[in-house]
Amino acid sequence: MTDQEAWRILIVEDDQRLAELTREYLEGNGLHVAVEADGAQAAERIINERPDLVVLDLMLPGEDGLSICRKVRDRYEGPILMLTARADDLDQVLGLEIGADDYVCKPVRPRLLLARIRALLRRREGVETAPAASKRIQYGPLVVDHALREAWLRGEGIELTGAEFDLLWLLTSNPGRIMSREHIFTELRGIEYDGQDRSIDVRISRIRPKIGDDPDHPRLIKTVRGKGYLFVSEAAEALQ
Repeated sequence: MTDQEAWRILIVEDDQRLAELTREYLEGNGLHVAVEADGAQAAERIINERPDLVVLDLMLPGEDGLSICRKVRDRYEGPILMLTARADDLDQVLGLEIGADDYVCKPVRPRLLLARIRALLRRREGVETAPAASKRIQYGPLVVDHALREAWLRGEGIELTGAEFDLLWLLTSNPGRIMSREHIFTELRGIEYDGQDRSIDVRISRIRPKIGDDPDHPRLIKTVRGKGYLFVSEAAEALQ
């Protein structure tokens, strides 16, 4: 895949009018788009067709979006972008916890949806430039490889979603630097932090145990009250 014209998007949405309007807008911007309205069929299509990105509505007939995300996450490596009700914060958190990479609140603004799709795909393909891109970072038994987009702890692969890897890379490539939620949010999602979004906190809580950190008393990724998060390289080096 060399450019956005090769990107294949699967929209899982039962609102036919919304799905068609979204398809027309995305195809008008150079993407290839397919639509699936039945939640019961969605998981099979995602696994078999392996689109470059899935836009997944949470409220579906047959099978809901959270169930679909949970079912495909360990068999589908592409980004999953949820469509969720604006006020339903619980669904947003649950979606992120089971492996969704980002979310857009309904009613959907097509330009925002397109921007989020492009950002997720470019990060996955390594199109966006980043400091020390394509390098491998190692702190004791923890290894993070930007080129491969993989991480290991004591030689064992760490299962990370694309969004979790991006956050881990951002933190480990800036050891000893306090990263504010505003900065992290802007770096990873390309938009300003609204002060309400909880996705960064959810991902931090998921990453900690995966890299050998204690979720209750973290030493590798520390929370700096009122300021943000800090990756402590010395603590990672000391991991047994």
